Amino acid sequence: MTSTKNTIWLTVLVASLGYFVDIYDLQLFNIVSKQSIRGLGITDPAWVDKYDYTLFLWQMTGMLVGGLFWGVIGDTKGRKNILFGSILIYSLANLANAFVGDMTQYSIVRFIAGLGLAGELGAAITLVSEIMHKEKRGYGTMLIVTMGALGAVAAALISKMKLEWAGLQNWQVMYVIGGSLGLLLLVLRMGTFESGMFDEVKKSNVSKGNFFILLRQGKRLRRYIASILIGLPVWYSIGVLIKFSEKFAITNQVQGEPVNIGFAIMYAYIGLSFGDLLSGLLSQLFRSRKKIVYLYLFFTVVVTLLFLYLQNMSTSTYYLFCFLIGTATGYWALFVTMASESFGTNIRATVTTTVPNFVRGAVVPITLSYKSLELSMGNINSALIVGIVCIGLAFISLSFIPETFGKDMQFTET
Repeated sequence: MTSTKNTIWLTVLVASLGYFVDIYDLQLFNIVSKQSIRGLGITDPAWVDKYDYTLFLWQMTGMLVGGLFWGVIGDTKGRKNILFGSILIYSLANLANAFVGDMTQYSIVRFIAGLGLAGELGAAITLVSEIMHKEKRGYGTMLIVTMGALGAVAAALISKMKLEWAGLQNWQVMYVIGGSLGLLLLVLRMGTFESGMFDEVKKSNVSKGNFFILLRQGKRLRRYIASILIGLPVWYSIGVLIKFSEKFAITNQVQGEPVNIGFAIMYAYIGLSFGDLLSGLLSQLFRSRKKIVYLYLFFTVVVTLLFLYLQNMSTSTYYLFCFLIGTATGYWALFVTMASESFGTNIRATVTTTVPNFVRGAVVPITLSYKSLELSMGNINSALIVGIVCIGLAFISLSFIPETFGKDMQFTET
């Protein structure tokens, strides 16, 4: 299908708004999960913590399964089908989440939500990368992730409004808002169109959406694993530094009002949005993805050390560091775009969908490692060790990925 400039940018807009709702839901769960558990009548702090983590595991399991499921759908049935299917599933799951009556229902709904959320980013990046000019596609993927990060900011701000409606509690209203926003997006998605590259490959006899293609050649497998490991510092920062920021603040004797996790998440995601915008612009200016990711990794090292070891700072300064952590790891768009550009059209959606979801899933072993080390080493030193591993693997893995800026994406994997 012949694309015009207007339809291309409409597709970018729709993909951006879809990722906005995606991140809204992901961070909404982090913000209101304990509140919602107490809203279901569970008040014992130990059980609240246990169910909070259990629900998180169900959601991440759904995302890991969904990453592979939607990737195969995207490479066999089309990128546009993921955009419709994923948004429909996680929007309905959000609405259902507002009316769960017990933890069994809540767990099932979080799994379904994770399944739907898994498809959004990979489909958006794959589609936009394939329909835009190879020298300009960085702008499109930059806008998608920049807009998406603002979804977390919206979730944090709305959660502070204490909304109640028709007998629903605040956490229920927030889930209703997320589901409603997603369903509204389905109307806009009617204006999107399928990738011409996919349409050409669809007519060929080449194997499509076959995950095992990635495992059959050592060089290709190393490139795939490296694509995943490059993203580890992002979710180390969100899953450890920001998620446990309240405890780090106590350890480092932050002065003033107690640190609020909702605000820490909000400032971190404002930083992520700014970082993604800046990294996208820098990659276009310097015509390189790798150089900018290296720069951001160095920045991550510096900010992490300061965040963990500076003491007696004010609460406002602490929130500034939350912002800087987000900014330093704001190369999510570049990382996913590099993965998309590194693999052929017949397996591209599978790669672009599974890579970010495997990184998101890695937050489970990352946080478990942190918690196990914390018992003997304390929270600061355990966070440092886990950070060294995550950032070190990212540095090493980046050397296995060739420069992808301006790369012709019209090729297949055999």
